[in-house]
Amino acid sequence: MIPLRASVYSLCVILLLVGACNNPAPTSPTGLAVVSLRIGHVDYTLEVADTVTSRATGLMRRDSMPDQHGMIFVFPDEDLRRFHMQNTRIPLDILFLDARGRVVSVSTMKPYDLSTTPSAAPAQYAIELNAGQALRNGVKVGDVLDIPVGARTSKE
Repeated sequence: MIPLRASVYSLCVILLLVGACNNPAPTSPTGLAVVSLRIGHVDYTLEVADTVTSRATGLMRRDSMPDQHGMIFVFPDEDLRRFHMQNTRIPLDILFLDARGRVVSVSTMKPYDLSTTPSAAPAQYAIELNAGQALRNGVKVGDVLDIPVGARTSKE
């Protein structure tokens, strides 16, 4: 016979686990899914832009972004990519990554700059961080980042 206290405790644990399994993926205030990704020696919270609309909007019209936050752009395939800073108010670093998560180029972009920043090689992902984060974390071409499951495929 199992004591009542142990039975209640077991039931509570089971309910917590079932509830955790049914919870949707975390989202940002903009409604985008978020994932965690270690970049260099720092863990970042990244909003996932994995649709045509979310990629086109990106980080436009934001006045700031918290430290250790950013956005990962997920494309359906590897290709040469070009980004610009139309309506983007904050300076950003951009890391372009191939399908395996290997960094193919790193650049810094200035607010409102309409000139394009190209990837140096075909890329399936782009990650935008506050300007200076890539250098501060020692990110360089050839590094491999472990793309989280929630950011591996485009929704198109």
